[in-house]
Amino acid sequence: MKRLVAIVALAGATAQAAAAPVPDKGDTAWMTVATVLVVLMTIPGLAMFYGGLVRAKNMLSVLMQVFVVFSLISVLWLLYGYTLAFGGGGAFYGGFDKLFLKGVTVESVATTFSKGVVIPELTFIAFQATFAAIACALIVGAFAERMRFSAALLFSAIWFTFAYLPMAHMAWYWNGPDAITDAVSLEKVTATAGWLWARGALDFAGGTVVHINAGVAGLVGAWLVGKRVGYGKESMAPHSLTTTMIGASLLWVGWFGFNAGSNLEASGSAALAVVNTLAATAAATLSWTLAEGLLKGKPSMLGAASGAVAGLVAITPACGFVGPMGAIAIGLAAGAVCLWGVNGLKKLLGADDALDVFGIHGVGGIVGAMLTGVFVSPELGGTGVYDYVANRVGDFSMGAQLVSQFWGVATAIVWSAAVSFAAFKVVERVTGLRVPEEEERVGLDITSHGETAYHH
Repeated sequence: MKRLVAIVALAGATAQAAAAPVPDKGDTAWMTVATVLVVLMTIPGLAMFYGGLVRAKNMLSVLMQVFVVFSLISVLWLLYGYTLAFGGGGAFYGGFDKLFLKGVTVESVATTFSKGVVIPELTFIAFQATFAAIACALIVGAFAERMRFSAALLFSAIWFTFAYLPMAHMAWYWNGPDAITDAVSLEKVTATAGWLWARGALDFAGGTVVHINAGVAGLVGAWLVGKRVGYGKESMAPHSLTTTMIGASLLWVGWFGFNAGSNLEASGSAALAVVNTLAATAAATLSWTLAEGLLKGKPSMLGAASGAVAGLVAITPACGFVGPMGAIAIGLAAGAVCLWGVNGLKKLLGADDALDVFGIHGVGGIVGAMLTGVFVSPELGGTGVYDYVANRVGDFSMGAQLVSQFWGVATAIVWSAAVSFAAFKVVERVTGLRVPEEEERVGLDITSHGETAYHH
């Protein structure tokens, strides 16, 4: 009789659980850590990486831009960014149903990629806020050492609103796995999903949304803001490669949160993303270092740090979809291609992209997004693409997947280029883009912020 009571009680509990899944404390804890790791990537990671790359007289201006852009976008995300990116609604934008986080409580949950698994919605909101913030902060490297501080902030706000939010919605918005039970419900979910998600474009952690998007914005900015005074004539060597190496290392550490956190659960797929983030980054460091040693006779610390970031960027869209050997292949490719991106391609484009935002994030993002379509193949050690109707990995067509990946890449390039061009033109009208030449010669630390990084 006791056993029967236990079974009846269990059945009741099961029915309740089916009605409303509860966040797992392990998933919630992991996602909180992942969120903090992405903050570490940006401040101090990206700030120090960029800071070391500029001349000493502009060190603080870059740190300040990254720090304040991060803060600005974090606030805008909570006010209206989250609802436009992840509210329901159209193919390109969400709706205003969660404006000012209306209706979000400590009880609210967000779906993951597994049926019946949820995390607190507030956790998801905070995690995604850090993605928006670092995407905008990445762009400042392209126009470093010459941009007005007010212009950098105004541009960030406009670009976030019209380039980042729609890309995030297009690539990542759908109703979640629990809404898919059969072919009919899958059609419904696809009909209301983001434009790129509906086209089957895979972007695990932001190759298109963050890196290609920001990289293209940086290139457009470098063209429109113009070259630094003395570019090509005076030395513009990095003033502190020590700082840059520390920054690159913090980026690498923080990126585990960026990539494995995008799994939204503390599961085997998160473990796969961790291994892949380690593998691709190490491989890209080696391939850049080797290629640079062969081409220039000397491998450099700047090259090793740049190679690491190239590998991190390229594995981002792929990290939960490919196997470790695929990750190594992607890293090897990214190191070599991005070395060309900051040397050969940069000369062809003729832009003074000061800290190689396009050469590393744009080019690396494109390499990674396209190779995701290759190495996701189960035959090449990838996970394949999950079929939520059959609840198993579906049949895989590399050709079809590469077409989907191309849609993601092309959309990010065209959308970001158009928005960035318009945004820079608006900013030029409102605040002006550049500091006066005399201020640029003295350095932005003193002229824009009234302080210096170093006291001699």
